[in-house]
Amino acid sequence: MTNDRQLIRGCINGNENAQKQLYEQFAPQMMAVCYRYTKSQPDAEDALQMGFVRVFKFIDQYKFQGELGAWIRRIIVNTTLNYLKQHKRYQNEMVFTGGEMHVVAADDPNMDLRLKELLLLVRQLPTGYQTIFNLYAVEGYSHPEIGQMLGISDATSRSQYMRARNLLITWLSNNAGNKQLAYAK
Repeated sequence: MTNDRQLIRGCINGNENAQKQLYEQFAPQMMAVCYRYTKSQPDAEDALQMGFVRVFKFIDQYKFQGELGAWIRRIIVNTTLNYLKQHKRYQNEMVFTGGEMHVVAADDPNMDLRLKELLLLVRQLPTGYQTIFNLYAVEGYSHPEIGQMLGISDATSRSQYMRARNLLITWLSNNAGNKQLAYAK
């Protein structure tokens, strides 16, 4: 199977080789998407599997408009958001309020911040902040789209994004990217 059309037709027809090829082609990058939203590798793996079940269920609805990877990503993001809403450990952190937060950190101002470390900082945000930050800054959704996806107003999405951004800036400026950062309410 060499192109997307053949691959998708194979998946629609239940061809296991086509399904395997599609999964192997997109799973690594989609795993990274799931991991950005969840707080553990097992949760990301669960969300990924649920997402690909949905991809295969709705593959016949792909209209060959836009990239296949973008279509799959949208399904994976929505599935991961539903995963967060359905699991108890995330539900309390998916409440979008204006609670005050402060940084708890060990001192090491000389540490060199790299992309991986920045991603670790994003993962330390409360789940609600992390979700909106990822949807807006990484995935490129607009605040009205985020509001619709999460059942909140676009103004709430904007304010939560700004709070996440400001918290990251505070962590970075006050602690020079310390790996030991954590948040506390």
